[in-house]
Amino acid sequence: MPLELPLDETRAWLALLRAPGLGAGGVRELVGRHGGAPAAQAAAARDARVGAEARAWLGAPDAASIERDIAWLEAPGHHLIVATSEDFPSLLRDASNPPAALFVAGDTACLWSAQIAIVGSRSASAGGMANARAFARTFAQVGNTVTSGLAEGIDGAAHEGALEGGGKTIAVLGTGPDLVYPRKHGDLAQRIASSGALVSEFPPGTPGKPENFPRRNRLIAGLSLGTLVVEAGLNSGSLITARMANEAGREVFALPGSIHSPLARGCHKLIRDGAKLVETAEEVIEELRGVGGLLAEGLRRRLDGPAAPTPVSDAQQRDPEYLRLLAALDAEPAALDELVERTGLAAAALSSMLLVLELDGAVVAENGRYARR
Repeated sequence: MPLELPLDETRAWLALLRAPGLGAGGVRELVGRHGGAPAAQAAAARDARVGAEARAWLGAPDAASIERDIAWLEAPGHHLIVATSEDFPSLLRDASNPPAALFVAGDTACLWSAQIAIVGSRSASAGGMANARAFARTFAQVGNTVTSGLAEGIDGAAHEGALEGGGKTIAVLGTGPDLVYPRKHGDLAQRIASSGALVSEFPPGTPGKPENFPRRNRLIAGLSLGTLVVEAGLNSGSLITARMANEAGREVFALPGSIHSPLARGCHKLIRDGAKLVETAEEVIEELRGVGGLLAEGLRRRLDGPAAPTPVSDAQQRDPEYLRLLAALDAEPAALDELVERTGLAAAALSSMLLVLELDGAVVAENGRYARR
């Protein structure tokens, strides 16, 4: 597919993202200071404040690596969303230490959907796996996207449950977007990409190094309105995700378990530290209704432009596209493809508009169908 950015700009971004020791914050700072990736690459190659290894790389990037990245991006359904793009998810932009860019395989629109993260132990119990699956299925059935990390155990069960519920799920990877870890989840990854998205901040070919997974966890937390921890030991990486969610001002939920189970101790610690104890998916959904405005405001800025975000009530009165959508909605639920046919609007635009209206209470969504409240 065509590149989203001009080729020279794409090459510059890829060079910056691969520069050793630069990091997401360094890339964002350079691009912001120099007004774009090509200028940032050229300036950083001569900047004594940039590490010697990064300077050497930026002055003469490995052409073969950049060309492999370009080849991956040109394949159908593959995308590079950079931090300066209006398509970069607003919730993630507002989180601490956001990535400089995202490699995405699948539907980029679902990055703007209302996401609930489900995380937990890789060595989960059968009961924990069943709970993750059931919660994810319910979240998906009411229109939420389930976000997790494609790991064994709770993560895999959460992705499966969302797919069973007929909804979308996002897998955030600790590898490049072209690799699957663990390998046993290869088929699951393909099914996720076909309806949702695989997301990584690491360039293609990046292996699953241990230090990559805490970085992945901050993306899971940053993309989501809230994070549910199903099972976790006291040393589980899921507690890192929960901490990052809390630091980003997002809700953290935990399922209680037996006092005799090591896999319950992490959840019990989270509850003692202020996470909300929940027993049903409906409790999570109800708690998150109030924070959905975070996502709605980001969507308004994206639809209306940053200079003058317009409340939905005003948009209903003045925006011709909202008027067409509202006229097409009635008390009888309609699927997205029906609304596309009735309004003549693109599916991606309709999805964003419907989410804004849903979060404002004007639209009810259930099982992928929408109706006026």
